[in-house]
Amino acid sequence: MSVILNLIIKIINAVFGFIDDLFSYRTIYSITGIFFTRKFPKAKRNHKYAILIAARNEEKVIGNLLDSIDRQDYPKKMLNVFVVADNCSDNTANIARSWGAVCYERHDVEHKTKGYALQYLVQCIEKDYKTDSFEGYFIFDADNLLSEDYITRMNEAFDAGEKIVTSYRHTKNFDDNWISASYALHWLRTIRNEHRARSLFHLATRIQGTGFLFVNDIIKNGWNYTSLTEDRAFCADAVAKGYRISYCNAAVFYDEQPVSFKIAMRQRIRWAKGHLQAFTENAGKLFYHIFITGGIANSSAHVGDKNKLTRAKRFFNNVRMRFMSFDMLTTIYPRALFSVFKRLSIFILRAVLIFGAAEYAATGSAPTFLRYILKPFGVTLVANNVSLAFLLLFLFTVGWTLNTYLGSILVAVYIFIVEHKRIMPMKFLKKVWFCITFPIFDLMGRYALCIALFQKVEWKPIPHEASLSIKDITKKE
Repeated sequence: MSVILNLIIKIINAVFGFIDDLFSYRTIYSITGIFFTRKFPKAKRNHKYAILIAARNEEKVIGNLLDSIDRQDYPKKMLNVFVVADNCSDNTANIARSWGAVCYERHDVEHKTKGYALQYLVQCIEKDYKTDSFEGYFIFDADNLLSEDYITRMNEAFDAGEKIVTSYRHTKNFDDNWISASYALHWLRTIRNEHRARSLFHLATRIQGTGFLFVNDIIKNGWNYTSLTEDRAFCADAVAKGYRISYCNAAVFYDEQPVSFKIAMRQRIRWAKGHLQAFTENAGKLFYHIFITGGIANSSAHVGDKNKLTRAKRFFNNVRMRFMSFDMLTTIYPRALFSVFKRLSIFILRAVLIFGAAEYAATGSAPTFLRYILKPFGVTLVANNVSLAFLLLFLFTVGWTLNTYLGSILVAVYIFIVEHKRIMPMKFLKKVWFCITFPIFDLMGRYALCIALFQKVEWKPIPHEASLSIKDITKKE
């Protein structure tokens, strides 16, 4: 029996070890992100954009977003602001109109996600203005604030030929408590570990909910991303269609993060459910495009005049398309969930080994896995010493947990160091506390994935209370 159990453990380790090895290339992203990111030249011309905002009962914050848009150093005649007041029971619509935005009101209690609100808004724009009247579309949440040169900077990336561009996500209530700080560190970690390098290498990074720009071609057939996490579905579908997703480090926007553990956990469970949906819906076509691109990589929609491409350029685009599909597949793969499954399975199997004590009675020595672990230390367990085996299993489990926890703490320390010029001033002890508590945020994500696997999840809005203007943010920094 013990031989079979040990064989199963080895197989599980080998399978998941191979999958983990597939992620090892991301170390290049992390190292590159320390030093470099892509910079865009000054734009040759100003493009015409529509700004889309989905809002539900956001009367406390939407005015500040519209004020920050009004303060942009970009020509106002090149911007049109559209708001969908989605199932609102407050004054959101009137405030939006008072700032000159075109506001559509939507009432549909059955289809509640942000994706459905955007779908309705795009339909209204197509009907009244035609979606191809605008070259590109920005998407923001009502709690966002834009730095005064935000659109100018994003226009530089768009003018350089990028079709989808995300931006630097900052947090306006970073120092409220450890929860808001953990969110802030989470966004900055993604920037450093993913966005900066992928943009530099002309690959596809990922958008995260808000603060991004895309070309009008994306919605020529409407907005079709209505799941719990429409951003994840948008990314996977865009890459499968051959689009790369770039990042503009110079374009800074701010948003508000939850400060309540209950609300944060509810949001993480929704994210987790949406991520699982995105994986099941898009993994197949991304895997397919690793091997078969179907000519998408060199289509005129993505590279301009495809007839001018050299054979070498066509080959390079094809290889890049395949790698982007693989890269996005690893992004939507629920790694944390399978990691929990792996560790739980191995823990149970090893516990069964100890409980059975089969090898203890038969051979007078410890189970194989304990002998293997203790061999370098010159330790030999005597027969039937089950209590010591349990103690060692407990210590190894605690050691693994502490190692994971300390790793997350070091990531937080790293973020505070490399992003110190952009992070608002705060007391040193507060930074220490935020570093110590940051690993809890990652643990929340793992538990959320496990819960989302079995729980029915409905989209619920996150309340926004931080009524800060862009001028207030500038003063704090």
